[in-house]
Amino acid sequence: MPTFRPSTMSTMSPSTNIPFALPSIGAEEEAGVIEVLRSGWLTTGRVTEKFEAEFAAAVGSRHALAVSSATAGLHLSLEALGVRAGDLVITSPYTFAATAEVARYLGAHPYFVDIDPDTMNIDPARIAEALHRRRRIRRAPARGRLAAILPVHFGGLPCDMATILEAARSSGVPVVEDAAHAFPVRAAGLGGSFRFVGTLGRAGVYSFYATKTITTGEGGMVVTDDEEVAERVALMRLHGIDRQVWDRYTSERPSWEYQVVEAGYKYNLTDLASAIGRAQLAKANALLGRRRAIARRYLSAFADADWLRLPVSSDEHAWHLFTLRIIPGRLTIDRDEFIRSLMEHGVGASVHFIPLHVMPYYRNLYGFRPQDYPNALQAFQTVVSIPIYPALTDDQVERVIDTVKSIGEAHYRGGSDGAPRG
Repeated sequence: MPTFRPSTMSTMSPSTNIPFALPSIGAEEEAGVIEVLRSGWLTTGRVTEKFEAEFAAAVGSRHALAVSSATAGLHLSLEALGVRAGDLVITSPYTFAATAEVARYLGAHPYFVDIDPDTMNIDPARIAEALHRRRRIRRAPARGRLAAILPVHFGGLPCDMATILEAARSSGVPVVEDAAHAFPVRAAGLGGSFRFVGTLGRAGVYSFYATKTITTGEGGMVVTDDEEVAERVALMRLHGIDRQVWDRYTSERPSWEYQVVEAGYKYNLTDLASAIGRAQLAKANALLGRRRAIARRYLSAFADADWLRLPVSSDEHAWHLFTLRIIPGRLTIDRDEFIRSLMEHGVGASVHFIPLHVMPYYRNLYGFRPQDYPNALQAFQTVVSIPIYPALTDDQVERVIDTVKSIGEAHYRGGSDGAPRG
């Protein structure tokens, strides 16, 4: 198996910034793009078809449909499952904007349930409670039906899909996986089957944004074993036209002979992007291996820091994010000051995520209060995401570790009782 290993000699001086994220692009991606440029066909065509076929084979799915973004893929998946105005879509408030906004595109409502405080993934017990009690969010229509469950595999750690799928099966509500963070890892499904995350529900959606395990710059992939879902996504991703672009311009039938059978969207992926994706897919396991090596080093290095709460580790973890949580009361600075200090020392950092229920749009529309989802709120208030990407050298990893530890030690207050260590 090929491995990805950057040089152990850092070209950065101590004063040089370590970015929070960088893509890993090489000669293979460049060659693929040049080949497409010289072919004269830049939009969706044969290269995208090859990317789809290779991706479907890689994850063991019957269908893979390339789209312009994971947001587009989530929208298309919910639309294909018949989510409509007034429906409720169960999902996590602890996610990026896309997960909930796609329900609003369809006139449906996100039905937030809180996260598990350890994994930071959606809590399966709360999903089951929502399915049985069917409590409505504020201002949602009283007769809204629960139309879909949209679990998010936060940071690359798989959700408890077996429990979620069992609850979904007993209630007849379909599952669409937001697997934007979670390629290429596996999880147990119904009956103990062990499959790639993203292939366990009726549909799954991956992101190829620049920070993900593999990238096309912008882009995504919908996977499904459901023929009807695949056909609907294929139709709606390009204007609801009954002929795909490649067929229209390469068959003997004139390109202008087509029918618009639905009011679709402009969500196709180009051959330029797919050429990058094919090269990245061939490296996926090596890129994941490097992320896992960095995660192991972080977990070991921070194990004795009693002011930090470390992410849950797993043999099946994509490590899209490595999140530290600062234990309240252990430091004399708060999370925001900690991040400012990291950046002052040249180490990029971020926060994943500000919960959606405290965002102005959802707060104003549904009347949410911050304490409505206390686990999500507490995670947000303490979390720091630090760099984890394959291009990080070993020297840079050690610099991140040293910087995190030195800031913590400089501002250490003591144990849970505030007493200093000694």
